[in-house]
Amino acid sequence: MSKVFLDYDQAGLDAQYNLRAAVPDAVECLAECARRSAVVRAMRPVRLDVPFGPTHGERVNVYPAPKPGAPVLVFIHGGYWQRLDKNDFDYVAEPFAAAGAAVVNVDYTLAPTVAMDEIVRQARAAVAWSWREAKSFNGDPARIHVAGHSAGGHLATMAALTEWDGFAPGLPKDLIKSATAISGVYELEPIRLSAQNAGLMLDAAAARRNSPMLYVKKSVPPLTLAVGAAETADFIRQQRDFAAAMTKAGAPVTALEIPARHHFDVIHELADPGTKIHRAVRARMGM
Repeated sequence: MSKVFLDYDQAGLDAQYNLRAAVPDAVECLAECARRSAVVRAMRPVRLDVPFGPTHGERVNVYPAPKPGAPVLVFIHGGYWQRLDKNDFDYVAEPFAAAGAAVVNVDYTLAPTVAMDEIVRQARAAVAWSWREAKSFNGDPARIHVAGHSAGGHLATMAALTEWDGFAPGLPKDLIKSATAISGVYELEPIRLSAQNAGLMLDAAAARRNSPMLYVKKSVPPLTLAVGAAETADFIRQQRDFAAAMTKAGAPVTALEIPARHHFDVIHELADPGTKIHRAVRARMGM
């Protein structure tokens, strides 16, 4: 056996990141997300496809808060940076909007149309836009919180690690007040070495530039990390290693393993007010 990454050979590594093969009902789970999201868009006031940048992919759905000064949740969807759409995950906004928060649901241009560097830049730009425009949807720019699932968990974490005063003029260093990553990817090297890289076309340098694991530091907003207990072993390892490294650095990190949840249904926990992860995010938001 020729090892490719850690103790995995090529087939083993590919299996760790072939999530649709690992979860037999993956397609049904994604269809349920889309169905629930359509219901939310029909029932709740929303501003659809608001541009935050010049390209077609840079769009957000905005759920305004009912009263000024509300906390803002910026949500970033997953799909291995190559698939899915913000409209598939509007259902995540519902319990937060119902509780009085403003929600910004983010799209970004997918690979292979753009490279990972640009996807990360767009995610950061969406968060910066949310800060600048917060008052226009009754949000408080001093209460910006980010969350994401899978690839979106990676992007939410990269946003949390951003030196905002260097990203664009006039942005505060503490722009993000908390970040939540569900089933996040914190190390891109195994992705680069797996079959998933066919669409991403990461080289070693791009994988390093965009790996949160290589930017561990103490000065970050409070982080909540969650992973399903039924996820593949390397997704669980990724969270374990990143949480341990951030904790060692002195960063404020809470790590959760969600029983009986796999990669495609663990995101339902964020949309359920009765769950530990939802309550953790609400607590971070001061709700």
